[in-house]
Amino acid sequence: MMSDIQIKDELYSGKAKTIYTTNDPEVFVSHFRDSLTAFDGKKKSEAEKKGYYNAQISRKLFEMLEDEGINTHYLGMFDDERMLVEKVEIIPIEVIPRNIAAGSITRKYPFNEGDEFKEPVLVMDYKSDEYGDPMLNEDIAIALGIATSEDIAKIRELAMNINSILTTYMEKQGLLLVDFKLEFGWANGEIVLADEISCDTCRFWDAGTRESLDKDVFRFNKGDVSGTYEKLARRLVPEIFEN
Repeated sequence: MMSDIQIKDELYSGKAKTIYTTNDPEVFVSHFRDSLTAFDGKKKSEAEKKGYYNAQISRKLFEMLEDEGINTHYLGMFDDERMLVEKVEIIPIEVIPRNIAAGSITRKYPFNEGDEFKEPVLVMDYKSDEYGDPMLNEDIAIALGIATSEDIAKIRELAMNINSILTTYMEKQGLLLVDFKLEFGWANGEIVLADEISCDTCRFWDAGTRESLDKDVFRFNKGDVSGTYEKLARRLVPEIFEN
């Protein structure tokens, strides 16, 4: 019973989330904090209710993906800012579906920001602060021993399906899903979606104005971070504002 879960020890504290063990060895608690970082931790700050908005957006999108047949580590909510998640063995690959050119891809390749790709571009990076998250291909992943050809094929299939589901949903909310980061892990012999899907890990643009509604507002000093996250939350999780 999820209602019987009790938090025990801090397992890991990252840039914006803290993971705790619980009295169930197969269940962790992921606490979405108000912390903000950018540029490999060189820029740091706090934003009021940022963790709450990210937790609630992730909850909504995980639940929607589960309904669409995508298996995730999401188990429910411990409270408004803390998520119950299944214990997974994270595959150290950051998977970035890109629908519109923005960010690093415009610095590394001859794309202009705002260029729309005819087909989604899937980028994979080796998840490693030590090595600066370099871009990865299948051969390197196999040589590193972090994935097989079959694993890469499955990750690609899942990422493209998730991208299709989310872009369709965002269009209905008047939003463009420019790009976003996914992480996957092993649970019970299966690759499942892990981590989060939120303002911290996605680029959301207003479809009409192309206004940024994500962490780029913090990265590039575009305005009020808390207000921006709230604005997106009002579109994606309006139910949390009803009481």
